[in-house]
Amino acid sequence: MGKKGKKEKKGRGAEKTAAKMEKKASKRSRKEEEDLEALIAHFQTLDARKTQVTETPCSPPSPRLNASLSAHPEKDELILFGGEYFNGQKTLLYNELYVYNIKKDTWTKVDIPSPPPRRCAHQTVVVPQGGGQLWVFGGEFASPDGEQFYHYKDLWVLHLATKTWEQVRSAGGPSGRSGHRMVAWKRQLILFGGFHESTRDYIYYNDVHSFNLDTFVWSKLSPSGTGPTPRSGCQMSVTPQGSIVIYGGYSKQRVKKDVDRGTQHSDMFLLKPEDGGEGKWTWNRISPSGVKPTPRSGFSVTMTPNHQVLLFGGVCDKEEEESLEGVFFNDLYFYDASRNRWFLGQLKGPKSEKRKRRRGKAEEPQGTSEPEPLEVVREVVAEDGTVVTIKQVIPTPGPTGRPPPEEEDGAVEAGPRVEPCPRSSAMLAIKHGLLYVYGGMFEAGDRQVTLNDLYCLDLHKMEEWKALVEMDPETQEWLEETDSEEDNSSAEGADGGDEDQDEDSGEEEEGEAH
Repeated sequence: MGKKGKKEKKGRGAEKTAAKMEKKASKRSRKEEEDLEALIAHFQTLDARKTQVTETPCSPPSPRLNASLSAHPEKDELILFGGEYFNGQKTLLYNELYVYNIKKDTWTKVDIPSPPPRRCAHQTVVVPQGGGQLWVFGGEFASPDGEQFYHYKDLWVLHLATKTWEQVRSAGGPSGRSGHRMVAWKRQLILFGGFHESTRDYIYYNDVHSFNLDTFVWSKLSPSGTGPTPRSGCQMSVTPQGSIVIYGGYSKQRVKKDVDRGTQHSDMFLLKPEDGGEGKWTWNRISPSGVKPTPRSGFSVTMTPNHQVLLFGGVCDKEEEESLEGVFFNDLYFYDASRNRWFLGQLKGPKSEKRKRRRGKAEEPQGTSEPEPLEVVREVVAEDGTVVTIKQVIPTPGPTGRPPPEEEDGAVEAGPRVEPCPRSSAMLAIKHGLLYVYGGMFEAGDRQVTLNDLYCLDLHKMEEWKALVEMDPETQEWLEETDSEEDNSSAEGADGGDEDQDEDSGEEEEGEAH
């Protein structure tokens, strides 16, 4: 009896200790969130000094990833908002708005009073009403040391005709998150998934919410059937038939203390509205045919003019307990919802090259052996003297299941082609059948290279990429972290962020991020 009593007492003691620890951790988490809220409020105070709209012609934006790039519904313009940049020691977050004029090939920085706070990994949706509206939900803010995160649950709209920001306050919306996905469906915004992370824990979501653009009311949807598991960074797109497709994404789970295992999802689901049931939806798992994307996360997605989904790039992480190595991609895939089929996007190459190859091809015997992939290696010297090697493996086209184009013989070029280097977290937009790819990142050893290049591809011709802005080595800054800097990073806290992220962040970036 004595032993049993001791055991029970010991058990109760352990529970008490665990409860105390949980309370402390929760208190610490709240304190971190309050610190970040104070920093965000400080930046908003600086933004509040802007009292009128100013448009300033500028050079291309500084390197960034997890921003949003949207095509203007009426003008030949692309709209870049937000994003993040990491230089090895500090994380910078942006709430700048840039406009790229497609015809003039020029950039303009547009300062508008009372913008949303700085953020990345948010979602934007453009609708044509009222001269065009850009809707923004959620995203995250990080402390300068990149150790603490604040997840937004706010909803904003940028009225493109009047160049005014408006925060739309409506109860009952999704919880704070980033990495979620959002699409326009009829007169609603439909939002799925995402994640929330603090220094001690994280949670992934698979909930579905709708926001009515007429009544400004949020509703949580409860679809029947078995849907996707919780995840962030998936593909979400509306099919020509009026359903919503979800593909892939990323999630992680704790397998033991301080050890997480990531999952790169490759499953696909259809969220279908039920006939005659207002607000009623059904999940169905689907198995597409064709050439599917290889496993990856961090890919980018947009819709083509013929209502196909276009998927670009991403990274496949190979995880060991002590290390994480990523293989980056710059390939294109198309998903045709009407046929439930994936296609690999292949470029035909320049016309002159195609004619030459067709002539040579007639003399070659038809063999079954596949040509070796072409490997292109180029070196870029950064401002600090570091040599970054970019290696690209250009696969030779194989059978894709896509109906062969008339001039398919010219699908391979004889030499290095102009194209965006492999990357993840890039920004995509399509205007007049032209695909635009901006920024993103890749890793070179322990170094993260953040990009500010801009490439364009004519999807009607599918011949070759065109470089509109090439990567500028002078924008590549990388500061190695030292032990003393690690110790002091939390001490700098909000003060360190003030200097790097002041109201004149465009000027600051030239010294800090360019």
